[in-house]
Amino acid sequence: MTQIHPDTNVPVLEELFIGIAGLIGAGKSTLATALGQHLGLPVYYEPVQENEYLEDFYRDTRTYAFATQIYLLNRRFQQHQEIIWRGGGGVQDRTIYEDSVFAKTLVQQGLMDQRDYRTYLQLFRHMSNFMCRPNLIVFLDISPQTSMERVRQRSRDVESGISIEYLRALHKEYQAFISEISRLIPVIRVSWEQYHDVEEMASVIEREYVKGSFVRDVQWTPTRAI
Repeated sequence: MTQIHPDTNVPVLEELFIGIAGLIGAGKSTLATALGQHLGLPVYYEPVQENEYLEDFYRDTRTYAFATQIYLLNRRFQQHQEIIWRGGGGVQDRTIYEDSVFAKTLVQQGLMDQRDYRTYLQLFRHMSNFMCRPNLIVFLDISPQTSMERVRQRSRDVESGISIEYLRALHKEYQAFISEISRLIPVIRVSWEQYHDVEEMASVIEREYVKGSFVRDVQWTPTRAI
């Protein structure tokens, strides 16, 4: 049973379904892990190691774009439903809603067929009828340049072909996505050009969520690094 904050009548942080959103390399997995440990919540990671399409996607994006997007949509739907049906909250490393950012960018760059994109959107809409929304989304806002630097630092072989142009296109779509999704789900947007301490981040999330508003650009001077 979800615990309720006595002063605000909203769920306490340890019972929340929190989605971590952001560009490639933003630091979603790192923050999700730290928040999960700090709050005692299960963490649901983006399927990277087990993604049998990912290497082919980066090698021949045009051919494997649709199959990769469908694979990711299916896996994230599975995670999303598991969080809801298990109860007790959870932290998800990239939300199912963000997949549309990547799909739309692929179409705009001529790497996914419009017909495939329409099918993808129809499938997502059908799935959305069976989804409960997260309590909030934490958006780690970084520049395309920072995204590129962090991708290079983690040195995943499959990501070696990512271009700054692709990241700029994703960044543009992410800004539009956050504006749109915030009409449905509370969003806390944090500049993540520098990593922050997880305990402070948890306190900021709780403080801003308890206020019960929607898009909030959170700024503060950290006393510790993550």
